[in-house]
Amino acid sequence: MKSLFHLAYNVTDLEAARRFYSDVLGCAEGRSTDTWVDFDFFGHQISLHLGAPFATENTGHVGDHMVPMPHLGIVLPLADWLALSARLQTAQVAFEIPPQVRFEGQTGEQRIMFFRDPSGNPIEAKGFADFETVFAS
Repeated sequence: MKSLFHLAYNVTDLEAARRFYSDVLGCAEGRSTDTWVDFDFFGHQISLHLGAPFATENTGHVGDHMVPMPHLGIVLPLADWLALSARLQTAQVAFEIPPQVRFEGQTGEQRIMFFRDPSGNPIEAKGFADFETVFAS
């Protein structure tokens, strides 16, 4: 069974969100109104609505880092993750956790990075050379 994930959350500025999600992240815009806009978020649907973003706290443990919870995340093939990392760095996006390798040489080796959209919504991006190891322990 193939399915798409849908997530709707708030942003404070639709035009800033459009620039970030489209121009920086490379997501295609879908339907929109004056109060919300849909994006193809790496094959999944997100709906960004005008409003107060969800509250977050740095309570999640990722290696030696405390990360914002809750957060949105995406798992990408390594080549796509590397391209996204380069786009974020070119756009001078501030990282909560800069691009790095976790579990190097181990099962589940992955690249990670954490950043925020212009409204402060936290996003994690993971990159895997082998998707067969995404759920491996």
